[in-house]
Amino acid sequence: MPDLPLTSLAALLNGAIFFGLTLKVIRLRRRDGVVLGDNGDRALMKAIRGQANAAEQMPLGLILGLLIELQGGPAGPLASALAAFTLGRLIHGAYFGIHGTPWRLRFYGMFLTMAGQVTLAALLVWTIVVT
Repeated sequence: MPDLPLTSLAALLNGAIFFGLTLKVIRLRRRDGVVLGDNGDRALMKAIRGQANAAEQMPLGLILGLLIELQGGPAGPLASALAAFTLGRLIHGAYFGIHGTPWRLRFYGMFLTMAGQVTLAALLVWTIVVT
């Protein structure tokens, strides 16, 4: 079994971010007794969307990183792309998870997330073609 330190670390960090977003949703659901949906509560709706966005974005970034690492891609650029991706997820998650956080964090978080994903995709292509 190959060592996968970069993707493993990214998975741990992204998992912690996702866990925090999940706890926020659980706390708000319990506060208002909401079992399904958001009951028209804007704070709960925002928390649900933040968690859902993480669930939509995190798998792709981690799968790309895993494929690059498994195929012996360049460690430095992979680490940088995973760091940008993870920082983007953290910043984006902060907007959705912390009340009163400036909306610009959402933009910058998605920018870093997408930049990380595009870089990871390019690295995967490079790894396939060069190795």
